[in-house]
Amino acid sequence: MYAYIKGEIAELSEDNLVLECNNIGYNIRIPFSVAQRLPGIGAFVKIYTYTSVREDAFQLFGFLSRDDLEIYKKLIAVNGIGPKGALSILSAMGADDLRLAVLSGDAKAIAKAPGIGSKSAERIILELKDKIALRLSGEEGTDFIPEGTFLPEGSAAKNEAIEALVSLGYTPAEAVKAVKQLELTQDMDAGIILKQALRVIGG
Repeated sequence: MYAYIKGEIAELSEDNLVLECNNIGYNIRIPFSVAQRLPGIGAFVKIYTYTSVREDAFQLFGFLSRDDLEIYKKLIAVNGIGPKGALSILSAMGADDLRLAVLSGDAKAIAKAPGIGSKSAERIILELKDKIALRLSGEEGTDFIPEGTFLPEGSAAKNEAIEALVSLGYTPAEAVKAVKQLELTQDMDAGIILKQALRVIGG
């Protein structure tokens, strides 16, 4: 119903935001991870929203990026995971952490979210593994990496190092995770990145 709402933060808590736009206060449920990243009362923000309409409730759920919203939509499409369950997961872990958990099959990490058991976590992995992608950078607008492909942006050395890790038997998710943890500089070639990534994996 609403793609996004731009307005002033009127109220803010760990799981709820009141956004004032044209003298109307929109009550928006948000994950804790979003609440942590929002500026204070009186700041103007753009919130991407999902509208949940049920017989007994009409609710807005909000996110800071279109990507986070898309991850939320994928979660609520999983059998047994409703709007509140998806919000709980994204409160316990960010979208990138969820991607990594799904691609690496880490059900325990997902099951740490309140109200999400091990069976639900395994179902999320099963249903989303082929539907989500992993990004190396946390910057808005970064391209994403589906399972079996590599970085479309950034230095060629990163891509070569990731390809080398995969050729050594590591999964794309493991390779990207290792490279993501490195402090890279422009003068580092693929060989140096590969050696440092192997140290991280061997850790």
